[in-house]
This record gives sequence, C-alpha cells and structure tokens, in this order.
Amino acid sequence: MSARSTSFAAALEGPPLVLDGGLSNQLEAQGCDLSDDLWSARLLADDPGQIEAAHRAYTRAGAQVLITSSYQATYEGLARRGVGRDEAAELLRRSVRLARTVAEEGGGTAGAGGAGGAGSAPAGARGSGPVWVAASVGPYGAMLADGSEYRGRYGLGVAELERFHRPRIEALGGAAPDVLALETVPDSDEAVALLRAAEGCGVPVWLSYSIAGEATRAGQPLAEAFALAARNDQVIAVGVNCCAPEDADRAVEIAADTTGKPVVVYPNSGEEWDAEGHGWRGRPTFDADRVRAWRDAGARLIGGCCRVGPDRIAELSGVLRKH
Repeated sequence: MSARSTSFAAALEGPPLVLDGGLSNQLEAQGCDLSDDLWSARLLADDPGQIEAAHRAYTRAGAQVLITSSYQATYEGLARRGVGRDEAAELLRRSVRLARTVAEEGGGTAGAGGAGGAGSAPAGARGSGPVWVAASVGPYGAMLADGSEYRGRYGLGVAELERFHRPRIEALGGAAPDVLALETVPDSDEAVALLRAAEGCGVPVWLSYSIAGEATRAGQPLAEAFALAARNDQVIAVGVNCCAPEDADRAVEIAADTTGKPVVVYPNSGEEWDAEGHGWRGRPTFDADRVRAWRDAGARLIGGCCRVGPDRIAELSGVLRKH
C-alpha cells in the first residue's frame, strides 16, 4: 500500500472529509449529453476536459475527495462500442489521472469546459489540505445499463462476479488512486465478489451499498451486509450511497455499530424519478441537519450522489467546517 493511501486511511481518524456530489448532474449542467449507455464514462474518450471541469467544480465547492468517472466504464461495456481491452484499460487509468490532475491544482479555477458555469460553486469555497482521489468501481448492473444495479440478483454467482470485477480493479488500482470506491453495491453477494477481487491490489477500499430502508436493494439486512467488511483490514470505511437521505440516517448508525469502522455516506438529493412523466418530482431532503447527524453517528466521508451538485456540497462543507 502506498504512503499516500496510508495517509488517506489515517485522515479518516480526524474530522470528516467532504466528498464530491453527482458527477452526471454536473456534466449535464455543463451541457454534456449523457444519453449513451456508457453514461459519463463516454466522455473519458470523447471529451475528457469536461470531466476535469466537473471535478474542478466540486473542489471549488469544498470537496476533499474526488470520485472518478469510471463507475460505468467496464471492459465489456466499452467493447460494445468497439474499444479493445488495451484502450479500455487506458481509459480506466485516465479516469484516475483526470481526477488527480484537478486534485493537485489545489482547488483550481474555472477553466476550459465550463467549470465556472451552471451548477458550480463560487471560487474560494474550498478549504486547505490535500484533495484525495477515489477510483469508482460500480456494480455489475451498471454495465447492463438497465437499472439492475438497483435490484441486484443478476443470476450470477460470486465467482462469476469476481471474474468480472477483477480486471477493472487491477487497472484502476495500477493508476494509484488513494482508495477504491466499491460503490452502489445492491447485493451482499456482489460485495463478497468485489472484496475478493480487490485482494492484493495494494489499494484500500470503501464498501458502499445502495439500500432501501434497512436492507440492501436485494433485500439482505444491512447489519449482515456490513458485517462482511468488519474484519477485512483492506476496508477502511463502510456505508451507503445512491439512496434516499432518510434511509441513510439509520444506515450510518448500523454501519458504525456493526463494523466499528469509519462510515461513508453520500445519498441522492431525495427527489424521486417519475417514470411516466420522465422527470423528477418532490423536493430535496438532503439538508444540513442530516449531515450533522451522520457526522455524530460516525460518518467520516460525507457527500452526495445523484442530483447533489456543487452548491449543495459547498453548503455541506460549510456545515462540517463550522462544527
């Protein structure tokens, strides 16, 4: 494990670190078309400057951890677009390099690609200290692009899922991120596969489930799902993402109580997707009071997922820095 990764693990012993927000909503705010099955991963090849600009919008808002654009980047998904394995591996590594470039800018300024445009926070919101890079490893269902990452139970065994995840983890780990974000995991069986695939990669991981209530999307009790990581020294944080903020409230407590590890939490805005109307409805339920409660319950990595933009991350950062 690199000295930098060791430092990241040590940083979790201090005040909470601010994660970024939803990458896709910021890219859309910059005018990007994400209708392709590859989603934001398409831009790794077609317009990487937009990804840098989105990362920059979040560091300007106060994010201390940037999550890479590799969530939906897989060898299989890229192969459907005619991308060979060598090129796919390079795109995965590029996702880490793009985030690292922005992280090393020390917050940067609005630049090419529109970081200072729609949805960006004012310059100067960022505090001092390092900015870390988390390489996103999305679930198998993200590659299918059919919403199955919110159901799990793909009909594959643990060994098959491990074989799917290992090459991507090896490519991302070889690019030297500070941590691997095993995120939006809907099923504890897939969590087992991911943890096995990450063994020996030399990079610490966090494990983050997508949940409904007090269960994984596949229906397993959260306490049982979190317990998988309790004795795994490579796992430096456990928690939830891409869920309703109100579900995250109890999940943070369960994660802390079950594992004794730092907790990672980055839910969605709280709005709901109206499939018939093809739009979002309701109002956001992601607010400062929840952030304080998550921190007090043991969260040490706090940010947002879908529809949580730089403005909300700036607000979150302000709350955490004041207390």
